[in-house]
Amino acid sequence: MGTYERDYPRTRVLVDGLRALGVQVSERHRAVWERTTHKAGGFLSPVSLAKAGASYAGAWAGLAVQRHPDGHPDAVVAGYPAQPDAVPAWVVARRHRALLVVDMMISLTDTLAGDRGRVGRTGGAVLAGIDRTTLHVADIVLCDTRANAEFMTARFGVAPSRLVVAPVGAEPGAFPPSPQPDGPVQVLWYGKLSPMHGLDVIVDAARRPGVPPIRLVGTGQLDAWLADEIRRDPPPHLQHVPWVPYAQLAGEVAASAVVLGVFGRSDKASRVIPNKVFQAMAAARPVVTADTPGIREALVHGESGWLVPAGDPGALAEALCTLAADPALRARLGEGARRRYEEIGTPAAVARPLADAIEARRR
Repeated sequence: MGTYERDYPRTRVLVDGLRALGVQVSERHRAVWERTTHKAGGFLSPVSLAKAGASYAGAWAGLAVQRHPDGHPDAVVAGYPAQPDAVPAWVVARRHRALLVVDMMISLTDTLAGDRGRVGRTGGAVLAGIDRTTLHVADIVLCDTRANAEFMTARFGVAPSRLVVAPVGAEPGAFPPSPQPDGPVQVLWYGKLSPMHGLDVIVDAARRPGVPPIRLVGTGQLDAWLADEIRRDPPPHLQHVPWVPYAQLAGEVAASAVVLGVFGRSDKASRVIPNKVFQAMAAARPVVTADTPGIREALVHGESGWLVPAGDPGALAEALCTLAADPALRARLGEGARRRYEEIGTPAAVARPLADAIEARRR
């Protein structure tokens, strides 16, 4: 319940998965944060935050008086992003004598003070306090990878017994499997243009001889940097499309022979498995991404993905040339990715650890 992003893929996968497992899910939601697509730029200005804060206060004023339609729930979930909703959701959970689950897919400290560098030392300390409060009030802390769960323990002292790992997964209906496309090989990357993704690695690789065309879809913090790079030294076969609606992403993936993941060098980049990786796996597309502890939880090099060293454009270029020249390898990797998705990335597979944890704590 709360002001979580209801249409974010992570949220939809969890809700669909819980319902597929027979769990009764009642959503109590007010839209606040999804009104702004990119939350690391102008959204952090005092005026924008004040407007969002007023909307947030009004949203919770309405949520607080709503009654649960079926009496007392077993658990109250503060969905992504959990930090704004954790404390009021805790009040509601305690009123119902229910468990509080918080989805810590991201740490605000790690993201805004670390990876994106959008706040200074004082701001980072404030965000760390918000993260700690969120984690302190939770009975169950939901993480998207084991690597991120270990980070929560090391950085914030969360007891491992309170941590549950549920991958981000992907919606099967939104990204159905399809055969490799005919014609020349095209490579796809999409997402928010933030430092974690290692866009410099992708752009540098696109400048190497023999690399197939790369279609880069997205906008965000690094818009100006990307435009400058393309003007300064245009990669011969790189196309940048600022954005496409979510409903069109399946078509973008289906039209591409290979999908790119994350190549950044940061600690955060080493712990994540982004939405696009699971979406490509669902669509039976080979994924090329950095070889990190997080990614190794989902993919095996040469079986279900193609892993390269983080921050290495030469290795990425070589991987793309190899895959472009070998359609049988692309097909085999795509099939392996789809099998792995069916094991760990379907909504039911994603939600099962959470459902099991809630059931165990009810006894």
